[in-house]
Amino acid sequence: MASRRSLPRLLHLLLLLLSAAASSSASSSRGAELDALMDLKAALDPSGRALASWARGGDPCGRGDYFEGVSCDARGRVATIALQGKGLAGAVPPAVAMLPGLTGLYLHYNELRGDIPRELGGLPDLAELYLGVNNLSGAIPVELGRLRSLQVLQLGYNQLSGSIPTQLGQLKKLTVLALQSNQLTGAIPASLGDLPALTRLDLSSNQLFGSIPSKLAEIPQLSTLDLRNNRLSGSVPSGLKKLHEGFHYENNSELCGAQFDSLKACPDDGNDDGKMPHKPESTSVKPQQIQKTADLNRNCGNGGCSKSSTLSAGAVIAGTIIIVAGAAACSLSVFSWHRRQKQKVGSSVEHLEGRLSLDQSKETCQRSASSLINVEYSSGWDTSSEGSQHGVRLSSEGSPSVRFNLEEVECATQYFSDVNLLGKSNFAATYKGIMRDGSVVAVKSINKSSCKSEEADFLKGLRMLTSLRHENLVGLRGFCRSRARGECFLVYEFMANGSLSQYLDVKDGDADVTVLDWATRVSIIKGIAKGIDYLHSSKPNKPPLVHQSISADKILVDHLFTPHLSGAGLHKLLADDVVFSSLKDSAAMGYLSPEYTTTGRFTDKSDVYAFGVVVLQALTGRRAVSSHLRLGAESGRLDDLVDPRLGGRFSRPEAAKLAGIALLCTAEAPAQRPAMAAVLQQLGTSQ
Repeated sequence: MASRRSLPRLLHLLLLLLSAAASSSASSSRGAELDALMDLKAALDPSGRALASWARGGDPCGRGDYFEGVSCDARGRVATIALQGKGLAGAVPPAVAMLPGLTGLYLHYNELRGDIPRELGGLPDLAELYLGVNNLSGAIPVELGRLRSLQVLQLGYNQLSGSIPTQLGQLKKLTVLALQSNQLTGAIPASLGDLPALTRLDLSSNQLFGSIPSKLAEIPQLSTLDLRNNRLSGSVPSGLKKLHEGFHYENNSELCGAQFDSLKACPDDGNDDGKMPHKPESTSVKPQQIQKTADLNRNCGNGGCSKSSTLSAGAVIAGTIIIVAGAAACSLSVFSWHRRQKQKVGSSVEHLEGRLSLDQSKETCQRSASSLINVEYSSGWDTSSEGSQHGVRLSSEGSPSVRFNLEEVECATQYFSDVNLLGKSNFAATYKGIMRDGSVVAVKSINKSSCKSEEADFLKGLRMLTSLRHENLVGLRGFCRSRARGECFLVYEFMANGSLSQYLDVKDGDADVTVLDWATRVSIIKGIAKGIDYLHSSKPNKPPLVHQSISADKILVDHLFTPHLSGAGLHKLLADDVVFSSLKDSAAMGYLSPEYTTTGRFTDKSDVYAFGVVVLQALTGRRAVSSHLRLGAESGRLDDLVDPRLGGRFSRPEAAKLAGIALLCTAEAPAQRPAMAAVLQQLGTSQ
């Protein structure tokens, strides 16, 4: 009887022990995860500024303001880490593998360096891994092939090298594989054709060689395959024809396939799919090729060739050396003369003691001679003897209204003097200048390496830019390009009052910056809405265009504070890696729409989202729009939302309407955002 009474006690004691053990295990697990997060912070953010909220005293799964970007699952484990666009400049540490419940890691649009840790392959539940648009290097770890739950792998726009691991073909749940714009070499693994759920495969802008595996055409869900800008060769599998516009293969000169536009027919169309990848042939000249070249140098006419030349190979080589030496001497002479002319201009500038004013510069340039003064650049390529050897002109309906040559641009900017520098980005510098007619301009100098490599693509983009004409867009006045300098120049109207961003976060007592009044803010919002609507609309000689990078920095105001949107269509001129690297700033400031991280595509709704962020910035007078300010917009607490520097001098009904528009435009789902035409109607304005 006593043993029966003691049995419940034993069971109760056993339950207490199990509960204590579970509690101890959970506490130990939370402690291990906290340690891992602190190691992660130290590695990702060495400066400690971006992740200041990650503190050991905080709870990653609590409700406080600790551990920004971290969320947990129902079991209290860290589930996702979302730190995209935070300016992180460290490395991804192996400690991330100490978070076994991690399902999503989002570190794209940062400045992270170093290798991708192979320990990531030990995360059993990881479904989405975003490390794109960083400075990561080294090889892609083969261990990533163990991530059986992985659905999205985004490693594009880094400096990754080596070959694509065949083990990635084991990721049966993978829907997106994006490895574009790296330094990957080798052949495309045929194992990628074993990914049944794959919908998007982007391997563009690498150094891949060999044939396209025929198994890629057998992937049932594949809708986008981008292989542009590689060194691929051989026959293109005919099955890829079903992808239609989703298949991109340009700039692979050795590909063939008569069934694809712009590709040559294959020598043997019966062999549809090449099986053996081969490296690109060396471009170096072999000794026996020199003799063949000499033998082919005969007097040939329509009726055939005469006797073989009796010149020895030595005579041919000697003659070649003489010609090359003569050409070099001639080039050196021309270069020396050109430098002397430059020095004449430089000495006249130095004689005026110090830097010239813009007016003085204009006068000096009118008097000075330049070796390029008579060269016509206008709206086409550099046609000078030191630039392109074949000039290309735009059609008259696609030309800028004013023709410039390089000498005019140099003189207008005092030879691109730092005193006239308005701003710099990672791909361009912008200078203030005064043209000979006295008009003030802004000259954007873009390095050739940042532009599209294909002339046809560049010209197409230029035609797009010159077709844009609207009162709320910054007007393009002209264009010139010098291949000798390795730069192209876009000449825009000058906006005297700078950008909207310089009127945000104005500090009390800052006498140098004006606080924009309410009417000006409303006018800026309405004007930019009209400019975006114009871009999105279809007009004669102007197809619809998505801006892609709307921000407060891109909204310029003239001497009357009329707003003008800048940068429209510029992405049509720039190389893809330059365009995407510039997205880091957009992501950091919150302009990038949420869906871009999964689709990798811009739509008109992406612009609408960025416009909504700009509206909130104009209302609040702040660059960073916090959740507290958004809450003020949602609840209608206008005094918490509108810039306090206005001192209450604003229209409450108008502020409420603008807050509502901003919330609609920044809706999470693209389908819930209005079109810009509808926004104009709500604003009570029209084109």
